Amino acid sequence: MSTSDHLLLFLHIGFAIFTLGPLTAATMSTPRYIRRRNVVVLRYLHRVTQIYGVTSLGIFLFGLLLAQGDLAEVWLSASMTLFIVALVLLLIVERDQRKAAHLLEVAAEKEGAAPAGPAPEDEKGAGKDTGDAARPGSGDDIAQVERGRIAAISGVVALMWLVILLLMVWNG
Repeated sequence: MSTSDHLLLFLHIGFAIFTLGPLTAATMSTPRYIRRRNVVVLRYLHRVTQIYGVTSLGIFLFGLLLAQGDLAEVWLSASMTLFIVALVLLLIVERDQRKAAHLLEVAAEKEGAAPAGPAPEDEKGAGKDTGDAARPGSGDDIAQVERGRIAAISGVVALMWLVILLLMVWNG
């Protein structure tokens, strides 16, 4: 392996470590802040997803440069395909984050106050689930579809990253 190949490998691994970790953490923690109706943190997680999603393209670019003429290898083709599918799924997560933040802001305007943090708990029902989330029209059902879709897609994307990692370690 030449010096330039070592540099490319270093950049490929560095981008993978420093972009996929924060990206996965941001997408997987988003449903929690949708449930808490914390628009400030939700906007921050949306921005983190955008920034790290774009910078994760560096992983693909440096990996492609490392592969050079070995694109006929099945494991490389599978890894690149999984990576592209994961990026498309992240676009869906990004869209749902944006939509959930908008829905929560609209709901806060209708209520007359913009809750920045968790909703205050009732003294009698502190720590109890009152079942309001299942009742249509209650405050807890805002962005419920987006929350579920983000949770599911984030888990699938995290599994894709693990499969790609296993393919790289096994065959690299």
